[in-house]
Amino acid sequence: MRKPIPRVVRYPGSETSPFVVEGLRVGGKRTRKFFPTRRAADAWLRKTLARIAKEGEGAVHMPESLRVDAVACAARLKPYGKTIADATEHFLGYLVAISRSCTVTDLIALFKASKTQDGASERYLKDLKNRLDTFAVDFGSFRVAEILPSQIDDWLRGLKVAAQTRNNFRTVLRTLFGYAVARGYAQENAVAKTAKAKVVRGAPEIFTPAQMQTVLEKAPRDFVPYLAIGAFAGLRSAEIERLDWSEIDLAGKLIHIKAEKSKSAQRRLVTISDNLEAWLAPHSRKVGQVADPERVRVARAKTCKDAKIKWPANALRHSYASYHLAQFKNAAATAAELGHTSPTMLYKHYREVVRPDAAALWWKVMPPADYGNVVAFSAEVVNG
Repeated sequence: MRKPIPRVVRYPGSETSPFVVEGLRVGGKRTRKFFPTRRAADAWLRKTLARIAKEGEGAVHMPESLRVDAVACAARLKPYGKTIADATEHFLGYLVAISRSCTVTDLIALFKASKTQDGASERYLKDLKNRLDTFAVDFGSFRVAEILPSQIDDWLRGLKVAAQTRNNFRTVLRTLFGYAVARGYAQENAVAKTAKAKVVRGAPEIFTPAQMQTVLEKAPRDFVPYLAIGAFAGLRSAEIERLDWSEIDLAGKLIHIKAEKSKSAQRRLVTISDNLEAWLAPHSRKVGQVADPERVRVARAKTCKDAKIKWPANALRHSYASYHLAQFKNAAATAAELGHTSPTMLYKHYREVVRPDAAALWWKVMPPADYGNVVAFSAEVVNG
């Protein structure tokens, strides 16, 4: 059957609309439209044929309910400067993400495996596990793409932890969801829209020179290198625990922090001060672990008890940063020794204001005159 050709013809059955467009079929059905003049009919036919050529037959056969919905939706989108096409594109992206998404439990497993392959430190991987396992208790069965920012925000607030701890959880989750977006498991990073807790930082607590002298003299002898390196070289506790004696050059007065042992994954050289050299020399060996992590915990507890002190958080590193800056008055140099790329972190987290006379005393904290003999005697007793 030959396809009818759309055309305008006279329709004698109507005085008010004597012209009709016929020959149009939409969805297999015959469609006619009446007009009062031929000019109006011709104009409508040209416009309709152009729309059909561009948009298909649906352009002239939209159900009334669909047209009403389209108009209403367009009006709701208008204040935001968006169109129905924009909304459709966005929602399709969401549906695609949902179809490709996975559960939080599966995502965490993939994420931890990727970090292991990337060479992340054991300490970092342990922190990831602890925080992500806590999150998985409540969200493990959820599909990643369906989790709302408000749900994560409520969960973070419900932890009932210190502001900095809450922010640490948020940082880990933001990294996790960033990985999900990169892998196509979510359309956007929901954690990025959660609130960051305000951290009110007090002055960092540090040891006085007199306290440090007492701590070093009361500490078990095998704990002294750990203490001295933290106090007079400012290494992080994890960096000291990974340090080997072969990386301590007493003759050159430098400690070599290898990239794989540094938190920032950046190699650096740290200066050995005169008093640090004096504390380390009696313990020095060619190779071997400087400090055993398990032994550190026990020795620190014993030292606090014997010296009758409390141990402030990060006290050794905070003390080093404060006294080094006060003594040498070079923020960039102090930051570099600490392993920071700029002094910003130094001023924000580490520095306590100390008097110049106290700073001078810090670098004069020296071992007793017979310290070397005591260390040698202790080693003989241990070795039988």
